Amino acid sequence: MSYSLGLYRFSDGELTRPDMDVVRAVLSPVRAGPEKVSDGATEYWIRAADGSEAEVGVFGHFISVESPQSGDVWKIVVELTDQLGAGILIPDGTFLCREDMRAHLPGGMENDSFFAPAITLEALERTAGPFRDPLT
Repeated sequence: MSYSLGLYRFSDGELTRPDMDVVRAVLSPVRAGPEKVSDGATEYWIRAADGSEAEVGVFGHFISVESPQSGDVWKIVVELTDQLGAGILIPDGTFLCREDMRAHLPGGMENDSFFAPAITLEALERTAGPFRDPLT
C-alpha cells in the first residue's frame, strides 16, 4: 500500500507556491536521481544517508511526498516542511502546522489541524496516529 503526504503553505486563507530555492537547497544534497521537470511539476527521488527513500513532486501550490520509507528520509521531509513554513496533510485528513500558520488557514480548516510550535519528527509522529508504522 502506498503512503503519501501533502505539504501546503497558506497566507491569508490562500495556498501559496512553494519556494523553489528552498526546495532545491533541502533536496539537492539528497537527490538520488536527476531532477525531472514535466507538465509543470518538478520531481525528485531522494535518499537519506541510511538508504531510506521517497519520491517528491513539486506542483503549483503543493508538494507531494509519495511512498516514504521508514528511516531518516522522514527527517528530510520534516526539514523541507519546516524550511518552507508549510504544514503536512496527513492521510487521515489532519493538517499538522506551526502555530503561526493558524491565522492564515482557510475558514474551517482550523478544526482539522494540529498546531505545534515547530514542525518536528516528534510532532509528525504524534499527529500521524494510526499511520505511525511508516514512521518507525
